[in-house]
Amino acid sequence: MDLLLRGRVDYLATYQEMRDFTARRTAESADQLWLCEHAPVFTQGLAGQAGHLLAPGDIPVVQTDRGGQVTYHGPGQVVAYPLVDLRRAGYFIKEYVYRMEEAVIRTLGHYGVTGLRVAGAPGIYVRLDDPFAHGALTGPATPQDRFRGLGKIAALGVKVSRHCTYHGVALNVAMDLEPFSRINPCGYAGLRTVDLSTIGITLPWNDAARLLGHKLDALLTP
Repeated sequence: MDLLLRGRVDYLATYQEMRDFTARRTAESADQLWLCEHAPVFTQGLAGQAGHLLAPGDIPVVQTDRGGQVTYHGPGQVVAYPLVDLRRAGYFIKEYVYRMEEAVIRTLGHYGVTGLRVAGAPGIYVRLDDPFAHGALTGPATPQDRFRGLGKIAALGVKVSRHCTYHGVALNVAMDLEPFSRINPCGYAGLRTVDLSTIGITLPWNDAARLLGHKLDALLTP
């Protein structure tokens, strides 16, 4: 897999580049991983409901062809776009999502943070009261309780075309988190969003991007 540390790039242009790359790639095309940062933008998935976009204000809203609901991208967030031929890789979309989540969990683990999965809610979460605790989550009393005590630190959104993936995963590193209050993140009202700086981990964007890139490369490459 070719890793490209692209840094700050325009979201719409990058979105179109991903679509173009996927449309023209062949069975021999090498997989790529783009590591990006974007200016403030809200993006809607195919199933996105307007009611989850509460007050976008001056931040643009872009309709996309990925799965999922609304999310926010902005400075201080690492957005990783794996462009993977799943047929060649030899695994299906469910396994692909699991491997992306695992890469985030291992990236957080490098800094001592425990990343958690929540059933039925793709992405990675951390405990707000103790992000470094290692205990497993206990089952919620009701579906509404499943995010109690948790904050979302990474969001996923995927598109597969001709067995090839684009879009990807966003890890919050050191952001202005206020724009997340203008939406129901990923379609969940009241869901808290955090970044590494909020939980006491301070590091440069490039360091976080390179580490996440290496973890994704190791887990997604056949």
